[in-house]
Amino acid sequence: MVDPAPPAWMADAARKWLEDAGAIGKDVAGAGDGRRAFNALPLSGVRVAVAERGRALCSLRVPAHLTDAEGNWHAGAIAAAVDDVCAAAIMSVEGIIKVSVHYDISYFAPAKHHDEVEMDGRVVDQKGRMTAVTTEVRKKETGELVAIGRQWMTASRPKGSQGSKL
Repeated sequence: MVDPAPPAWMADAARKWLEDAGAIGKDVAGAGDGRRAFNALPLSGVRVAVAERGRALCSLRVPAHLTDAEGNWHAGAIAAAVDDVCAAAIMSVEGIIKVSVHYDISYFAPAKHHDEVEMDGRVVDQKGRMTAVTTEVRKKETGELVAIGRQWMTASRPKGSQGSKL
């Protein structure tokens, strides 16, 4: 039996959430008002290609403010961006942001300032309120693997409860 497609508003909400975070992050790096700054900063300048049916695919050019002294994309910034892409993949099929209960990330190669990277988040399994999701980060030009993040996320409130969809 094939699962029915999730409502279109879920994919739209996931795309908007990622795009808004990237725009806010740009403002923080420049001269914006700083709303959602901590969560948005790792996605500054993000471009969303896909946000639907359990997948979030986006890219960004590594900005100087997220690099270390050697010009490498900071590991903490990578981890935060992966967390956000995982959350958007889930939002595209469930309509809510979930919280991480287990998160692990493996780093394979550095990405440098100005490198364009692609982040591909996919829902891989669901058990009750728990959802497993992975995100691969690759250099867009070469396909070289930068990092893989794996998470189990759960709803902080039951589906269908009152409150914001975001």
